Amino acid sequence: MEERRPEVVEESIWVAGEAIKKAPKLYGVPTGVEGLDELFFTSEVQGGKPVKKPLGGIPAYSVVNITGVSDTGKSLMAEQYTVMQASRGEAVAFITVESPAHFTVAGIRERAKAMGMDFENIEERIILIDAASHGRLRENIPDLLATLAHVIKTYKVKHTVIDSVTGLYEAKEMQARLVVRQLFNFMKKWYQTALFVSQKRSGHEELTAEAAGGYAISHIVDCSMVLSKDLVLTQAQSKLYKKPIGDVVRLFRIDGCRLCGHDTRTHLMEITETGLVRIGPPLSG
Repeated sequence: MEERRPEVVEESIWVAGEAIKKAPKLYGVPTGVEGLDELFFTSEVQGGKPVKKPLGGIPAYSVVNITGVSDTGKSLMAEQYTVMQASRGEAVAFITVESPAHFTVAGIRERAKAMGMDFENIEERIILIDAASHGRLRENIPDLLATLAHVIKTYKVKHTVIDSVTGLYEAKEMQARLVVRQLFNFMKKWYQTALFVSQKRSGHEELTAEAAGGYAISHIVDCSMVLSKDLVLTQAQSKLYKKPIGDVVRLFRIDGCRLCGHDTRTHLMEITETGLVRIGPPLSG
């Protein structure tokens, strides 16, 4: 068999000055999560020195991974983001992989009420794709992406939420990187600002982005947010968290963002009685 000779792929070569002309403008997309938007920033050069400037949300057109063990607030954050975008007049595609659409939308409606918004005013801008009830969408990524492309074109969608991306490579984690790469490339092609919720199997290395599928997601996406929880069992923990022994403490950390600057500290986090996630002060004071 004749060996194929290497070929130069000229269309892959960009001069930075030409590529930057096609780069989207960097601006923040408000998340609807109190305390989160101010943790991202950009820099401007003033008088020959870099000056930090708040971005006001996650970077537009970024693909963000929200990961953590169960009951840490991942889905709540995704729902708050969905409600916020719909309230801003922008359409959102919500791909539900874990729960059928009619159950998922009930949770989104509760999040809207807790945020002080009338769900009837935003419901037409939230389009659900029910991959939980349709195995064909879970098992066949091309079919899922074709369906999502149809929704984006039909409803002029600017944001995509997947809860959870882990369910798309469940029991076949060797394919995790392939699945996530396909999803990531699709979001970039369609200029989506996207949230991928992923599930961690255990509390091992809780404040890292490692999830089911290893590091497949965190190495591909633009930004990772890690949620965790800790049970206060010792006086040292009680002093650190400023909580009594027996309380559950929730923590939040941005585990890297390659599109803009970000706060690297670990923050306290809470879930309110009405089911809203709030990001609190950093542990370091």
